Amino acid sequence: MFSIDRLRALAAVAAHGSIAQAAKTLRLTPSGVSQQLAKLEREAGRPLLEPQGRSVRLTHAGRVLAGHADRLLAQLAAAERDLADLGDDVIGPLRIGGVGSAVRTLLPRTLAALTAAHPRLTPTVHDGEAVDLLPLLLAGTLDLLLVESWANRPLFVPEGVSVQTLTSEDAYVAVSADHPLGDRETVGLAELAGTVWTACPPGTEPYEALLQALRAEDVEPEVRYTLAEHLTQLALVEQGVAAALIPAVSRGLAPPAVRFLRTRPALRRDIKAAWLTRTASPPVRACVNMLSGQPTRMS
Repeated sequence: MFSIDRLRALAAVAAHGSIAQAAKTLRLTPSGVSQQLAKLEREAGRPLLEPQGRSVRLTHAGRVLAGHADRLLAQLAAAERDLADLGDDVIGPLRIGGVGSAVRTLLPRTLAALTAAHPRLTPTVHDGEAVDLLPLLLAGTLDLLLVESWANRPLFVPEGVSVQTLTSEDAYVAVSADHPLGDRETVGLAELAGTVWTACPPGTEPYEALLQALRAEDVEPEVRYTLAEHLTQLALVEQGVAAALIPAVSRGLAPPAVRFLRTRPALRRDIKAAWLTRTASPPVRACVNMLSGQPTRMS
């Protein structure tokens, strides 16, 4: 393993052409630089310098190693700058996980603004449901989540996780235009006995919220179609195959022949940002601040 100090001495000799000038640059004595180079030659197992008059020049092996030393020292300098900047700049990776509707409606504008304001930030995005994303946050695989929490089934927040509500919206029952309830504006959940449903997969927040809301009205839901995307659910709704519980932000995805009914009692969902309290990095704080200040259209 080559010593960084010895590689720095070799790079200085290569840059300045003499041990004496390299010593001045490194604020060492010429004998100190010579000792470093002698030890580096032993580590390399071949001569790195050869006499040239009263001075020295690099051998071919010396030039090869000096090139590597230059690149390594440049990378170390960049690492030092990045670490020094961590206190007041937004740099490095930001690993985001989010439910599909939040990723679609909140993240694109935020990511565009974040990367424009902080060009050294490198965000990545992984979509999924809270049940799958929270373990990744706790494991340190993700830095920030956008997850949903339903009023009738609040999200369980593990210890050590901070949350902030970003948006709050109504949810609607979506039915086809020729459904018997299709000309209504409001529907009581108790009226939905016998309805066939499409919903997100079991264990997800929207699935469990649907089940709890209907069971609270003594209705046992029949969920035949478990689909992660609201757009796919709405395609089934349009054909009269099933009904779906759709948050307001996804109404704009609906085909023309879909009707949205307010529920009685009303159902609401929040989108929340979640992050590990102990590791709230500048990128996480910057993203949450930008998400919090972004207006979101709920159609």
